Amino acid sequence: MASSSATHTPPSPASLLPVAVLLWLAGVYLRIPILVAPPLAPFISDQLGLTQALTGALTTIPILMLAIGAMPGSLAISRIGPRNTLALAMIIMVIGSAGRALVPETLTLMVASAVMGLGVAMMQPALPALLPRWLAPHHVAMGSAIYMNGMLMGEFIGAGVTLPVLMPLLDQSWRATLLAWSLPALLVAAALYLPRRDLARPVKKTAWLPDWHNPLTLKLGLLLGLSGSMFFGLNAYMGNLLEQQGHFDKLSSALFYYNIAQVFASLMMLKLARSWVGRRSAIIITAALSILGTTGAILLEGWWTIASATLMSFVAGILLILLVALPPLLVRSEDTGRLSAGTFLVGYTVAFSVPMLGGLLADVTGDTRHAIAVMIGYSLLVLPLAFTLDLKRKKDQPKS
Repeated sequence: MASSSATHTPPSPASLLPVAVLLWLAGVYLRIPILVAPPLAPFISDQLGLTQALTGALTTIPILMLAIGAMPGSLAISRIGPRNTLALAMIIMVIGSAGRALVPETLTLMVASAVMGLGVAMMQPALPALLPRWLAPHHVAMGSAIYMNGMLMGEFIGAGVTLPVLMPLLDQSWRATLLAWSLPALLVAAALYLPRRDLARPVKKTAWLPDWHNPLTLKLGLLLGLSGSMFFGLNAYMGNLLEQQGHFDKLSSALFYYNIAQVFASLMMLKLARSWVGRRSAIIITAALSILGTTGAILLEGWWTIASATLMSFVAGILLILLVALPPLLVRSEDTGRLSAGTFLVGYTVAFSVPMLGGLLADVTGDTRHAIAVMIGYSLLVLPLAFTLDLKRKKDQPKS
């Protein structure tokens, strides 16, 4: 009995700060390895002679792996636990990310990019599965907001710091820059073992495949696809859209405001996570505003397009946190990994495929707005799912 009660002793306030730092750093590495590729792509392309398609694949392959790699992450969580899975995933990510810095030619570069994407994909379900084990129930929503803030900061840091700050310090070497971003993650992986105990029950083999009979798996995944397809899609087509409007000179400013908006969204959620996470109304409102902002981006022009797109990015960032934070709150701790993995599998498959289908339509019609209209159409189709979400919390049931 003594050991059981010790297992469920809430963490002291002093122990929460290092846990928060670790969650934030792990969150940063959910995006930095992926989003350092666009600023480095011209340098990599020049040295290795990449085609435009292969240059784009430096980013699209890892995003596709975010969907494919969710299942290996869920399997690992069910067998070795979320902390060991997170550490293993970070090591795999480092092998792939640092490996890109050492490759001699194109094929090994693409293989290394896929390995890196696999590691990031395995990290995604491990983090929400770890929260109930490290944090008391009333801190779980805050834990989600913390690592998601790290993730969204990672998006901005990877895209914004690489060229103006890091590369000049490393003699303009893209290989050294990749190593500099990658290798510190090994220290984060090792530091995951500093918190000495978990709050949840010991790891045991559990089901790991998504429970497709649980309507939350598909609903959360499709709504995550709403957020992801509009954010990644509008990000990808922003240049073409502004060029079509005759405002291509505003692209640099547009991308800056567009990406930093999600950072502000995550900062706001650090304050509001406990009151907003788990509220159906918050999901409905942010999803509807995301659609409204995306619609405004194609109906308006110039700075009004940029303002509308930035609004969408801001509310889509909030929606992302609201959705990703739900699994550890809604299901038992041993089921969190499989629900998160199923959600990511569906969500990132949609986030990859819907913008691609939109791009194919735009190629046929010659109008970039049609690519974005496909994302809006998908989002309108799945928005009603937000009204049907069952957000009743299911507590862990201790076994007798």
